[in-house]
Amino acid sequence: MTKSILIKNAKIVNENTTFLGDVLIENEIIKEISSEINASENTEVINAEGKYLIPGFIDDQVHFREPGLTHKANIATESKAAIAGGITTFIEMPNTVPQATTQELLENKFEIASKDSYANYSFMFGGTNDNLEELLKTDPKKVAGIKLFLGSSTGNMLVDNKSVLEKIFSSTKMIISVHCEDEETIRKNTQEYKDKFGDDIPVKYHPIIRSEEACYLSSSKAIELAKKTGARLHVFHLSTAKETELFRNDIPLKEKQITAEVCIHHLWFNDKDYEEKGTHIKWNPAVKTEKDRLGLWEALLDDRIDVLATDHAPHTLEEKDNVYTKAPSGGPLVQHAVTAILEKVKEGVISIEKAVEKMSHNPAILFQIEKRGFIKEGFYADLVLIDTNKPQTVAKENILYKCGWSPFEGTTFSSTITHTFVNGNLMYNNGIFNDKIKGKRITFNR
Repeated sequence: MTKSILIKNAKIVNENTTFLGDVLIENEIIKEISSEINASENTEVINAEGKYLIPGFIDDQVHFREPGLTHKANIATESKAAIAGGITTFIEMPNTVPQATTQELLENKFEIASKDSYANYSFMFGGTNDNLEELLKTDPKKVAGIKLFLGSSTGNMLVDNKSVLEKIFSSTKMIISVHCEDEETIRKNTQEYKDKFGDDIPVKYHPIIRSEEACYLSSSKAIELAKKTGARLHVFHLSTAKETELFRNDIPLKEKQITAEVCIHHLWFNDKDYEEKGTHIKWNPAVKTEKDRLGLWEALLDDRIDVLATDHAPHTLEEKDNVYTKAPSGGPLVQHAVTAILEKVKEGVISIEKAVEKMSHNPAILFQIEKRGFIKEGFYADLVLIDTNKPQTVAKENILYKCGWSPFEGTTFSSTITHTFVNGNLMYNNGIFNDKIKGKRITFNR
C-alpha cells in the first residue's frame, strides 16, 4: 500500500512567493501541490491551517563531534535537535578525532550517519598541507566538498603552506569551503593581551584579538587565489562588514565562482553581549560590533551573502566556563536557528520568502544538491510546519543538545516548529520523534 500524507491549508513559502495550498506526499516525494487536493482513503491528513510550510533548512556547516569528541555531542543527539529545529539536511565538518582527511576516515563518518542520523547528511573532506593525492579522490557526486582551515584549526588541519594551497585551488573543481582568519595576526594579538592579563583575558577583547584585520586579510587572500586559479570558493561565517565588500551580487548564484555564508550568531549578537553571556558566545570568528552585525544583514539582504548557516559547534559547559584562553570557541545552535530567524521576520528585518531562499533554496543551488531545498513536485518531501503564533522560551528542560545548554537560554521566540518531514516521513511531531526511520545521504548533481 502506498504511504501518503496530505498537508492541507498551509501557507506555502517557495521561490519568493507565499500561497495557500495543499501538498501531497507519496513514497518520500512531493507528488502534488495544488490549491485543493482531495484525500484518498489511505491518506493521513494534517490540517496546517494558519501555519507556514517551508522547505527544510539545509545547514551547510555543523560540527556534530563524532567520532572522537562524543562527550560534547554525537550525530544522533545533534541531528535530533536539528530536525526539532527545522533543519532537514546538514553538512558536517572534518575536524573530528580522527580528522576526515582520508577517504576511509570520511566513509567511516557516512557509515555512522547511515545508522544514527535523523536528518539527511553529507560530510566534507578535510584538506591538510600533505594530503592532496587523497583529496583528489573525493567523489563530487557523493561528497559535499572540501574544507580548508586557513586559520583557527584543530590538529594538523591548518593549511598554511602557500604552494600547497595554490595546488589545491588549482587541482579540484569541487567547492572549497574555507575558514578565514589570519593566524599570524591572531597570535600576535593574543600574546599582547596575555602579557597584560595572563590566561584570564576579559572575553570582551575576543573580537579585538580575532580582529576585523585578521578576517579581512585572510578572506581577501583566499579570494585573490580563487580568482587566479579559477577555483570554486565558498567563504564560511563572515563576521565583519568590511569582508562583505569582497563579494558580488550582480550575477545569479548559479554563475558565482565565489560565494559567502553568514551564521545566525553573527546576525543576532554583538560585542555588547559579552558582558552578559561571556565565553558562552565565544566563537571563531568572533562576534564583533553592532556596525558589523548590521553590515552582515545588509549583505545578506542584497545577495552579496548567499546562505545562512549555524556553525553548530557544541562544547560542555565545564569546557566553556574556563578562563578565556582555555575556553573553546563554538556553541550549539541547530535547534533554535530557524526560530531565531523567524523572530527577525516578525521584526521586519527579513521577509519569510528571503529567509527561505537563504536557508533552503540557496544551499541547494550552491552545493548542487539533488532534489532538495524547494517545495516542488518530484522533489524529496523535506518540509517544516511552523506556528508563528505559538511562543516558546528556551530553557534547560527543553534543550535537546547533548551538551545541555544554549546561548539562547531565557530567550522567548514567537514561533514554534510543530512538524518536520524528512524524505516524506513525519520525523518530528509536536515534541515527539519518529525513532524508526533515519535520514539519507544526499547526492549532488555535478
